[in-house]
Amino acid sequence: MMLGSGSEPDDLVRAVEATLFATAEPMTAEAISAHLGGADVRSALAELAEHYRRRGIHLVERGRRWHFETAGDLAHLLRREREEVRRLSRAATEVLAIVAYHEPVSRAEIEAIRGVQTARGTLDVLMEAGWVRVAGRREVPGRPVVYATTPEFLEHFGLGSRRDLPGIDELRAAGLLDPVEDALADALGGGTTEVDDPSVG
Repeated sequence: MMLGSGSEPDDLVRAVEATLFATAEPMTAEAISAHLGGADVRSALAELAEHYRRRGIHLVERGRRWHFETAGDLAHLLRREREEVRRLSRAATEVLAIVAYHEPVSRAEIEAIRGVQTARGTLDVLMEAGWVRVAGRREVPGRPVVYATTPEFLEHFGLGSRRDLPGIDELRAAGLLDPVEDALADALGGGTTEVDDPSVG
């Protein structure tokens, strides 16, 4: 495999490739650089990504972290017969969408957007799934906790960054906004306080 134009770049590319192949978790460019003694690895990562672009595995960056993954058109070959199905409740799906599009966002802000009270367990479910994290506190009276998505959220949904999230028009065209809009209309029109169901299933 000829990667790089000379012995030094070739050695660095091979070292980056070996590091990513051996790691159990995705790594940032900075972590790879530190592992390799401070070398500038960005050009090596770009070269490797191009090299693997047409192969059975791809080198991809998700949420600023690099890892190898199976090419999308071959993923069906590696699926297990028994799949673990995780279905989020409607409430958890709505909260996840709000966090993704508005982060960092507090519980009160989530409730203002949804128009209903959010059960404590709803955010717990999303944090247990590894898709939502505590991102600090808002510097306002009471210093409420704010939430944001995680690199695992981007990885699970195949997003390079939050900039890759679909736009409102795309969501509406796909029919994905209708249940949320109906829920908000019901909540605002009913004049009652509703508590969602955080269960998964």
